[in-house]
Amino acid sequence: MEAKKVSFTPVLDATFQKELKDEEVVRRVLGGETALFEILMRRYNQRLYRVSRVILRNDAEAEDVMQDAYVRAYEHLHQFAGKAAFSTWLTRIAIHEALARKRRRGRQDELDALPMNGESMSIMKSSDPTPEDGTARTQMRELLEQAIEHLPEAYRTVVVMREVEEMSVADTASSLGVTEAVVKTRLHRAHAMMRKELYSRTRGKATELYQFHAVRCDRVVKAVFERILSPSQKNSIVN
Repeated sequence: MEAKKVSFTPVLDATFQKELKDEEVVRRVLGGETALFEILMRRYNQRLYRVSRVILRNDAEAEDVMQDAYVRAYEHLHQFAGKAAFSTWLTRIAIHEALARKRRRGRQDELDALPMNGESMSIMKSSDPTPEDGTARTQMRELLEQAIEHLPEAYRTVVVMREVEEMSVADTASSLGVTEAVVKTRLHRAHAMMRKELYSRTRGKATELYQFHAVRCDRVVKAVFERILSPSQKNSIVN
């Protein structure tokens, strides 16, 4: 009987996915249930895309980095010791891959230490938009993304991790390999570098920035499985 082709569409039950903790998924993947690795990919595709994209400033390269990060994570899954959250461990791998790719491109990191001035303020907090300013909300979101893009990399990355991805100070510090004090300082400086008038005009929510849509999600999942599965494993996953 001919084996069916591998299906890379989201077939895992949503409730089943939510109930499984990361550590349990890791344990089962290591135990041979390779297909469950899809849960981890779909769970963290958005975060890895945002972190990779903000470092590389290129959509295609960000997707490539995501694939590399997932493959590396899969290959070294047995090394995950649970000392930090799996999400932090995975994010650290993605950051490492993104920075390595950027170094290979030969670009210089922008790490200007600007003086701390101005009060620290949240650039992302705003009330829900009213129906009549839907267009303005979209425009402001685009302006905010542009403002973030113009920040030096060290500050840009912290803003995305803390304000957009809503990671904790501890997880951000662990992922970047710096102290919590450094994270707080960089975020403070990033706030000071962005115009106050932009803060007041911004209507969009941080969680809507750098969206990683379903089509991209499916594409990354498929590409990673093509790389990590052996031919026999691919034939064992059916529609």
